[in-house]
Amino acid sequence: MALNSGDIAWVATATALVMIMTPALGFFYGGLVGRKNLIATIVECLMIFSIVSLVWALWGYSLAFGTPSIDGFIGNFQNLGLNNIGAGANALYSATIPELLYFAFQLKFAAITPALIIGAFAGRARLKPLLVFIVLWTTLVYCPIAMWVWNPGGWLHQLGVIDFAGGLVVHTSAGVSAVAAALVIGRGMDFGKETRPNNVPYVILGTALLWFGWFGFNGGSALAANSVAVYAIVNTNLAAAAGGVAWMLLDWINKGRPSAVGMAVGAVCGLAAVTPASGYVPPYAAILIGLAAGIACNYVASWRARTRLDDSLDVFAAHGVGGMLGTVATGLFAATAINAAGPNGLVYGNVHQFLVQLVGVAAVASFAFVGSYVLLRVINRFMPLRAPPAEEERGLDVSEFGEQAYATTDEGGNRAPPVAALELSVP
Repeated sequence: MALNSGDIAWVATATALVMIMTPALGFFYGGLVGRKNLIATIVECLMIFSIVSLVWALWGYSLAFGTPSIDGFIGNFQNLGLNNIGAGANALYSATIPELLYFAFQLKFAAITPALIIGAFAGRARLKPLLVFIVLWTTLVYCPIAMWVWNPGGWLHQLGVIDFAGGLVVHTSAGVSAVAAALVIGRGMDFGKETRPNNVPYVILGTALLWFGWFGFNGGSALAANSVAVYAIVNTNLAAAAGGVAWMLLDWINKGRPSAVGMAVGAVCGLAAVTPASGYVPPYAAILIGLAAGIACNYVASWRARTRLDDSLDVFAAHGVGGMLGTVATGLFAATAINAAGPNGLVYGNVHQFLVQLVGVAAVASFAFVGSYVLLRVINRFMPLRAPPAEEERGLDVSEFGEQAYATTDEGGNRAPPVAALELSVP
Protein backbone atom coordinates (compact mmCIF):
# COMPACT_ATOMS: atom_id res chain seq x y z
CA MET A 1 0.00 0.00 0.00
CA ALA A 2 1.31 3.44 -0.98
CA LEU A 3 1.63 6.47 1.24
CA ASN A 4 -1.69 8.29 1.54
CA SER A 5 -1.75 12.10 1.58
CA GLY A 6 -4.99 12.20 3.57
CA ASP A 7 -3.61 9.91 6.26
CA ILE A 8 -0.37 11.90 6.39
CA ALA A 9 -2.25 15.18 6.76
CA TRP A 10 -4.44 13.82 9.55
CA VAL A 11 -1.66 12.21 11.57
CA ALA A 12 0.51 15.32 11.17
CA THR A 13 -2.39 17.42 12.47
CA ALA A 14 -2.95 14.98 15.33
CA THR A 15 0.76 15.18 16.21
CA ALA A 16 0.43 18.94 16.59
CA LEU A 17 -2.74 18.55 18.65
CA VAL A 18 -1.01 16.16 21.07
CA MET A 19 1.93 18.55 21.42
CA ILE A 20 -0.37 21.30 22.77
CA MET A 21 -1.38 18.94 25.57
CA THR A 22 1.99 19.37 27.32
CA PRO A 23 1.66 23.14 27.94
CA ALA A 24 -2.04 22.50 28.60
CA LEU A 25 -1.05 20.09 31.36
CA GLY A 26 1.29 22.78 32.67
CA PHE A 27 -1.56 25.26 33.00
CA PHE A 28 -3.87 22.60 34.45
CA TYR A 29 -1.34 21.64 37.12
CA GLY A 30 -0.09 25.20 37.50
CA GLY A 31 -3.54 26.46 38.36
CA LEU A 32 -3.97 23.77 40.99
CA VAL A 33 -0.72 24.36 42.90
CA GLY A 34 0.08 27.24 45.23
CA ARG A 35 1.12 30.49 43.58
CA LYS A 36 4.73 30.11 44.76
CA ASN A 37 5.12 27.03 42.52
CA LEU A 38 3.23 28.17 39.43
CA ILE A 39 6.22 28.95 37.20
CA ALA A 40 8.09 25.81 38.24
CA THR A 41 5.11 23.58 37.47
CA ILE A 42 4.49 25.00 34.01
CA VAL A 43 8.12 25.18 32.92
CA GLU A 44 8.90 21.68 34.21
CA CYS A 45 6.35 20.35 31.74
CA LEU A 46 8.12 22.13 28.88
CA MET A 47 11.54 20.99 30.14
CA ILE A 48 10.31 17.41 30.22
CA PHE A 49 8.96 17.75 26.68
CA SER A 50 12.32 19.01 25.44
CA ILE A 51 14.40 16.39 27.23
CA VAL A 52 12.19 13.47 26.23
CA SER A 53 12.21 14.69 22.61
CA LEU A 54 15.97 14.13 22.56
CA VAL A 55 15.83 10.84 24.47
CA TRP A 56 13.15 9.54 22.10
CA ALA A 57 15.16 10.48 19.01
CA LEU A 58 18.50 9.18 20.28
CA TRP A 59 17.44 5.83 21.74
CA GLY A 60 13.86 5.76 23.10
CA TYR A 61 12.05 5.08 19.83
CA SER A 62 14.45 2.27 18.98
CA LEU A 63 13.93 0.63 22.38
CA ALA A 64 10.14 0.85 22.09
CA PHE A 65 9.50 0.20 18.42
CA GLY A 66 12.64 -1.42 17.07
CA THR A 67 12.08 -4.85 15.54
CA PRO A 68 12.71 -7.67 16.00
CA SER A 69 12.38 -7.37 19.74
CA ILE A 70 14.56 -8.99 22.37
CA ASP A 71 12.35 -11.79 23.72
CA GLY A 72 9.25 -9.58 23.57
CA PHE A 73 10.47 -7.33 26.39
CA ILE A 74 12.48 -4.56 24.72
CA GLY A 75 13.20 -3.36 21.20
CA ASN A 76 16.56 -3.47 19.50
CA PHE A 77 19.18 -0.78 18.87
CA GLN A 78 18.94 -0.58 15.08
CA ASN A 79 17.19 2.80 15.07
CA LEU A 80 19.48 4.68 17.47
CA GLY A 81 19.63 8.34 16.48
CA LEU A 82 16.76 7.73 14.03
CA ASN A 83 18.97 5.48 11.93
CA ASN A 84 16.93 3.97 9.06
CA ILE A 85 13.90 6.13 9.97
CA GLY A 86 12.77 8.32 7.09
CA ALA A 87 10.03 9.07 4.58
CA GLY A 88 9.25 5.43 3.88
CA ALA A 89 6.49 3.56 5.70
CA ASN A 90 6.92 0.76 8.21
CA ALA A 91 4.05 -1.60 7.53
CA LEU A 92 4.26 -3.03 11.05
CA TYR A 93 2.77 0.25 12.31
CA SER A 94 1.21 1.93 9.29
CA ALA A 95 1.64 1.38 5.57
CA THR A 96 0.23 4.78 4.59
CA ILE A 97 2.33 7.29 6.57
CA PRO A 98 6.12 7.77 6.76
CA GLU A 99 7.76 6.09 9.73
CA LEU A 100 9.32 9.45 10.61
CA LEU A 101 5.80 10.81 11.15
CA TYR A 102 4.94 7.79 13.28
CA PHE A 103 8.07 8.54 15.32
CA ALA A 104 6.93 12.16 15.77
CA PHE A 105 3.43 11.12 16.80
CA GLN A 106 4.70 8.61 19.35
CA LEU A 107 7.16 11.19 20.66
CA LYS A 108 4.28 13.31 21.96
CA PHE A 109 2.98 10.37 24.00
CA ALA A 110 6.42 9.66 25.41
CA ALA A 111 6.81 13.33 26.38
CA ILE A 112 3.51 13.91 28.17
CA THR A 113 3.58 10.67 30.19
CA PRO A 114 6.39 11.58 32.63
CA ALA A 115 5.01 15.12 32.83
CA LEU A 116 1.84 13.64 34.34
CA ILE A 117 3.87 12.23 37.23
CA ILE A 118 5.10 15.59 38.55
CA GLY A 119 1.64 16.44 39.83
CA ALA A 120 2.18 13.92 42.64
CA PHE A 121 4.97 15.97 44.25
CA ALA A 122 4.39 19.48 42.93
CA GLY A 123 6.35 22.07 44.88
CA ARG A 124 8.69 19.75 46.75
CA ALA A 125 11.19 18.16 44.33
CA ARG A 126 14.55 19.61 43.32
CA LEU A 127 14.98 20.23 39.61
CA LYS A 128 18.28 18.42 38.84
CA PRO A 129 17.37 15.00 40.30
CA LEU A 130 13.89 15.35 38.81
CA LEU A 131 15.32 15.71 35.31
CA VAL A 132 17.66 12.76 35.89
CA PHE A 133 14.62 10.73 36.93
CA ILE A 134 12.77 11.75 33.75
CA VAL A 135 15.59 10.50 31.52
CA LEU A 136 15.90 7.19 33.37
CA TRP A 137 12.15 6.67 33.76
CA THR A 138 11.51 7.24 30.06
CA THR A 139 14.29 4.80 29.16
CA LEU A 140 13.75 2.06 31.73
CA VAL A 141 10.02 2.21 32.44
CA TYR A 142 8.13 3.91 29.60
CA CYS A 143 10.02 2.36 26.68
CA PRO A 144 9.59 -1.26 27.87
CA ILE A 145 5.88 -0.74 28.55
CA ALA A 146 5.31 0.89 25.16
CA MET A 147 7.19 -2.02 23.59
CA TRP A 148 5.12 -4.65 25.42
CA VAL A 149 1.80 -3.15 24.36
CA TRP A 150 2.31 -1.41 20.99
CA ASN A 151 5.20 -3.21 19.35
CA PRO A 152 3.90 -6.26 17.42
CA GLY A 153 6.62 -8.33 19.08
CA GLY A 154 5.72 -7.18 22.61
CA TRP A 155 4.63 -9.96 24.95
CA LEU A 156 1.42 -8.22 26.01
CA HIS A 157 0.62 -7.46 22.37
CA GLN A 158 1.18 -11.11 21.54
CA LEU A 159 -1.09 -12.09 24.42
CA GLY A 160 -3.87 -10.02 22.87
CA VAL A 161 -3.95 -6.95 25.15
CA ILE A 162 -5.35 -3.91 23.35
CA ASP A 163 -4.76 -0.27 24.23
CA PHE A 164 -5.89 2.09 21.50
CA ALA A 165 -4.16 5.28 22.64
CA GLY A 166 -2.45 4.78 25.98
CA GLY A 167 -4.70 3.78 28.86
CA LEU A 168 -1.97 1.36 29.93
CA VAL A 169 1.12 2.86 28.33
CA VAL A 170 0.44 6.46 29.37
CA HIS A 171 -2.14 6.76 32.15
CA THR A 172 -1.70 3.58 34.16
CA SER A 173 2.09 3.82 34.06
CA ALA A 174 2.09 7.49 35.10
CA GLY A 175 -0.61 7.04 37.74
CA VAL A 176 1.09 4.23 39.66
CA SER A 177 4.51 5.85 39.22
CA ALA A 178 3.05 8.93 40.87
CA VAL A 179 2.24 6.85 43.96
CA ALA A 180 5.84 5.60 44.09
CA ALA A 181 7.12 9.17 43.78
CA ALA A 182 4.83 10.45 46.51
CA LEU A 183 6.02 7.69 48.83
CA VAL A 184 9.73 8.27 48.20
CA ILE A 185 9.67 12.09 48.25
CA GLY A 186 7.36 12.25 51.24
CA ARG A 187 4.62 14.56 52.40
CA GLY A 188 4.86 18.29 51.81
CA MET A 189 5.09 20.74 54.69
CA ASP A 190 1.59 21.97 53.89
CA PHE A 191 0.11 18.45 53.92
CA GLY A 192 -3.08 18.31 55.98
CA LYS A 193 -3.67 22.04 55.72
CA GLU A 194 -6.48 23.44 53.63
CA THR A 195 -5.02 24.59 50.33
CA ARG A 196 -6.76 26.11 47.35
CA PRO A 197 -5.84 26.38 43.67
CA ASN A 198 -4.00 29.61 42.99
CA ASN A 199 -5.69 30.20 39.62
CA VAL A 200 -8.95 28.46 38.75
CA PRO A 201 -9.12 30.03 35.26
CA TYR A 202 -5.76 28.37 34.50
CA VAL A 203 -7.25 25.02 35.53
CA ILE A 204 -10.20 25.56 33.21
CA LEU A 205 -7.95 26.77 30.37
CA GLY A 206 -5.69 23.76 30.81
CA THR A 207 -8.68 21.42 30.78
CA ALA A 208 -10.10 22.98 27.62
CA LEU A 209 -6.75 22.67 25.82
CA LEU A 210 -6.29 19.09 27.05
CA TRP A 211 -9.78 18.23 25.82
CA PHE A 212 -8.98 19.82 22.44
CA GLY A 213 -5.60 18.11 22.13
CA TRP A 214 -7.08 14.77 23.13
CA PHE A 215 -8.90 14.59 19.79
CA GLY A 216 -5.45 14.17 18.27
CA PHE A 217 -4.28 11.91 21.10
CA ASN A 218 -7.08 9.41 20.47
CA GLY A 219 -8.20 10.19 16.93
CA GLY A 220 -4.66 10.22 15.61
CA SER A 221 -4.04 6.77 17.06
CA ALA A 222 -6.08 5.34 14.19
CA LEU A 223 -3.04 6.35 12.09
CA ALA A 224 -5.41 7.01 9.20
CA ALA A 225 -8.21 9.35 8.18
CA ASN A 226 -10.91 6.70 8.48
CA SER A 227 -14.03 5.70 10.38
CA VAL A 228 -12.04 4.43 13.37
CA ALA A 229 -10.59 7.92 13.83
CA VAL A 230 -14.10 9.35 13.70
CA TYR A 231 -15.33 6.95 16.39
CA ALA A 232 -12.29 7.77 18.51
CA ILE A 233 -12.96 11.52 18.28
CA VAL A 234 -16.68 11.18 19.06
CA ASN A 235 -16.02 8.77 21.94
CA THR A 236 -13.38 11.12 23.36
CA ASN A 237 -15.80 14.00 23.52
CA LEU A 238 -18.65 11.96 25.00
CA ALA A 239 -16.50 10.42 27.73
CA ALA A 240 -15.01 13.78 28.72
CA ALA A 241 -18.48 15.31 28.95
CA ALA A 242 -19.80 12.37 30.96
CA GLY A 243 -16.84 12.46 33.35
CA GLY A 244 -17.24 16.17 33.98
CA VAL A 245 -20.98 15.90 34.54
CA ALA A 246 -20.59 12.89 36.88
CA TRP A 247 -18.04 14.71 39.06
CA MET A 248 -20.15 17.87 39.04
CA LEU A 249 -23.26 16.00 40.19
CA LEU A 250 -21.35 14.20 42.95
CA ASP A 251 -20.04 17.52 44.25
CA TRP A 252 -23.56 18.96 44.08
CA ILE A 253 -24.94 16.04 46.08
CA ASN A 254 -22.10 15.72 48.60
CA LYS A 255 -21.08 19.36 49.03
CA GLY A 256 -24.26 21.24 48.20
CA ARG A 257 -22.87 23.00 45.13
CA PRO A 258 -20.85 22.18 42.02
CA SER A 259 -17.17 22.99 41.71
CA ALA A 260 -15.48 24.52 38.67
CA VAL A 261 -12.26 22.67 39.48
CA GLY A 262 -14.18 19.47 40.16
CA MET A 263 -15.91 19.49 36.80
CA ALA A 264 -12.58 20.18 35.07
CA VAL A 265 -10.89 17.28 36.89
CA GLY A 266 -13.85 15.01 36.12
CA ALA A 267 -13.54 15.75 32.40
CA VAL A 268 -9.85 14.83 32.50
CA CYS A 269 -10.74 11.57 34.27
CA GLY A 270 -13.22 10.77 31.53
CA LEU A 271 -10.59 11.49 28.91
CA ALA A 272 -8.03 9.25 30.60
CA ALA A 273 -10.53 6.41 30.94
CA VAL A 274 -11.74 6.45 27.33
CA THR A 275 -8.20 6.58 25.91
CA PRO A 276 -7.64 2.79 25.66
CA ALA A 277 -11.18 2.20 24.42
CA SER A 278 -11.77 5.13 22.07
CA GLY A 279 -11.12 3.34 18.80
CA TYR A 280 -12.72 0.04 19.80
CA VAL A 281 -16.06 0.78 21.45
CA PRO A 282 -19.43 2.21 20.37
CA PRO A 283 -20.48 5.68 21.59
CA TYR A 284 -22.87 4.39 24.26
CA ALA A 285 -19.94 2.62 25.91
CA ALA A 286 -17.87 5.81 25.88
CA ILE A 287 -20.61 7.56 27.84
CA LEU A 288 -20.71 4.73 30.38
CA ILE A 289 -16.93 4.76 30.69
CA GLY A 290 -16.91 8.52 31.26
CA LEU A 291 -19.64 8.33 33.89
CA ALA A 292 -17.89 5.46 35.68
CA ALA A 293 -14.58 7.34 35.63
CA GLY A 294 -16.11 10.54 37.02
CA ILE A 295 -17.62 8.60 39.91
CA ALA A 296 -14.75 6.20 40.62
CA CYS A 297 -11.99 8.81 40.39
CA ASN A 298 -13.96 11.18 42.62
CA TYR A 299 -14.30 8.57 45.35
CA VAL A 300 -10.66 7.50 45.08
CA ALA A 301 -9.53 11.13 45.39
CA SER A 302 -11.77 11.57 48.45
CA TRP A 303 -10.35 8.38 49.97
CA ARG A 304 -6.77 9.46 49.25
CA ALA A 305 -7.37 12.75 51.06
CA ARG A 306 -8.11 10.76 54.24
CA THR A 307 -4.81 8.84 54.04
CA ARG A 308 -1.23 9.92 54.70
CA LEU A 309 -0.29 9.71 51.00
CA ASP A 310 0.53 13.15 49.61
CA ASP A 311 -0.27 12.69 45.93
CA SER A 312 -0.67 16.46 45.68
CA LEU A 313 -2.78 16.70 42.52
CA ASP A 314 -4.30 13.21 42.68
CA VAL A 315 -2.44 11.86 39.69
CA PHE A 316 -3.25 8.30 40.72
CA ALA A 317 -6.95 8.99 41.19
CA ALA A 318 -7.31 10.71 37.82
CA HIS A 319 -4.85 8.90 35.57
CA GLY A 320 -4.05 5.66 37.35
CA VAL A 321 -7.63 4.76 38.21
CA GLY A 322 -8.94 6.25 34.96
CA GLY A 323 -6.42 4.35 32.84
CA MET A 324 -7.00 1.03 34.58
CA LEU A 325 -10.78 1.39 34.56
CA GLY A 326 -10.76 2.25 30.87
CA THR A 327 -8.47 -0.66 30.02
CA VAL A 328 -10.77 -3.14 31.74
CA ALA A 329 -13.82 -1.50 30.15
CA THR A 330 -12.19 -1.97 26.75
CA GLY A 331 -12.26 -5.69 27.47
CA LEU A 332 -15.99 -5.35 28.12
CA PHE A 333 -17.20 -3.15 25.26
CA ALA A 334 -14.75 -3.63 22.35
CA ALA A 335 -16.62 -4.43 19.15
CA THR A 336 -15.35 -5.57 15.77
CA ALA A 337 -18.26 -3.64 14.26
CA ILE A 338 -16.43 -0.47 15.29
CA ASN A 339 -12.88 -1.59 14.55
CA ALA A 340 -12.49 -4.64 12.34
CA ALA A 341 -8.83 -4.91 13.36
CA GLY A 342 -9.78 -5.31 17.01
CA PRO A 343 -11.53 -8.06 18.98
CA ASN A 344 -14.95 -8.29 20.55
CA GLY A 345 -15.17 -7.81 24.29
CA LEU A 346 -17.05 -9.61 27.03
CA VAL A 347 -20.36 -7.89 26.22
CA TYR A 348 -20.15 -9.45 22.78
CA GLY A 349 -19.22 -12.90 24.05
CA ASN A 350 -15.41 -12.78 24.24
CA VAL A 351 -14.42 -13.67 27.81
CA HIS A 352 -10.77 -14.08 26.84
CA GLN A 353 -10.40 -10.40 25.92
CA PHE A 354 -11.68 -9.28 29.29
CA LEU A 355 -9.24 -11.58 31.08
CA VAL A 356 -6.17 -10.51 29.08
CA GLN A 357 -7.02 -6.87 29.77
CA LEU A 358 -6.83 -7.67 33.49
CA VAL A 359 -3.42 -9.28 32.92
CA GLY A 360 -2.28 -6.15 31.10
CA VAL A 361 -3.35 -3.90 33.97
CA ALA A 362 -1.61 -6.08 36.55
CA ALA A 363 1.62 -6.33 34.55
CA VAL A 364 1.94 -2.65 33.67
CA ALA A 365 0.90 -1.36 37.10
CA SER A 366 3.33 -3.68 38.89
CA PHE A 367 6.27 -2.95 36.61
CA ALA A 368 5.71 0.82 36.63
CA PHE A 369 5.37 1.01 40.41
CA VAL A 370 8.37 -1.16 41.24
CA GLY A 371 10.53 0.35 38.51
CA SER A 372 9.72 3.90 39.57
CA TYR A 373 10.21 3.19 43.26
CA VAL A 374 13.63 1.61 42.70
CA LEU A 375 14.76 4.40 40.37
CA LEU A 376 13.71 7.09 42.82
CA ARG A 377 15.41 5.37 45.73
CA VAL A 378 18.68 5.03 43.79
CA ILE A 379 18.60 8.64 42.57
CA ASN A 380 17.75 9.89 46.04
CA ARG A 381 20.82 8.13 47.43
CA PHE A 382 23.14 10.20 45.23
CA MET A 383 21.05 13.34 44.58
CA PRO A 384 18.45 14.20 47.24
CA LEU A 385 15.11 14.56 45.52
CA ARG A 386 13.40 16.62 48.20
CA ALA A 387 13.85 20.38 48.24
CA PRO A 388 15.23 21.68 51.58
CA PRO A 389 12.53 22.99 53.94
CA ALA A 390 13.53 26.62 53.45
CA GLU A 391 13.31 26.30 49.66
CA GLU A 392 10.02 24.44 49.84
CA GLU A 393 8.61 27.16 52.04
CA ARG A 394 9.78 29.91 49.70
CA GLY A 395 8.48 28.01 46.71
CA LEU A 396 10.32 26.53 43.74
CA ASP A 397 9.62 29.55 41.54
CA VAL A 398 12.10 31.60 43.57
CA SER A 399 14.42 28.87 44.87
CA GLU A 400 14.92 27.05 41.53
CA PHE A 401 14.29 29.77 38.95
CA GLY A 402 14.61 33.10 40.76
CA GLU A 403 11.34 34.27 39.24
CA GLN A 404 7.83 35.05 40.42
CA ALA A 405 4.50 34.38 38.76
CA TYR A 406 2.77 37.42 40.16
CA ALA A 407 4.08 40.88 40.99
CA THR A 408 1.75 40.80 44.00
CA THR A 409 3.75 38.07 45.77
CA ASP A 410 6.83 38.34 47.93
CA GLU A 411 9.85 36.01 47.66
CA GLY A 412 8.04 33.41 49.71
CA GLY A 413 5.26 33.28 47.15
CA ASN A 414 2.81 34.91 49.54
CA ARG A 415 0.63 37.86 48.80
CA ALA A 416 2.54 41.10 49.19
CA PRO A 417 0.85 43.90 51.14
CA PRO A 418 -1.29 46.14 48.94
CA VAL A 419 0.40 49.23 47.59
CA ALA A 420 -1.23 52.46 48.70
CA ALA A 421 -2.97 54.39 45.95
CA LEU A 422 -0.94 57.23 44.52
CA GLU A 423 -1.93 60.64 45.76
CA LEU A 424 -2.10 62.91 42.77
CA SER A 425 -1.41 66.55 43.41
CA VAL A 426 -3.42 68.99 41.40
CA PRO A 427 -1.32 71.89 40.17
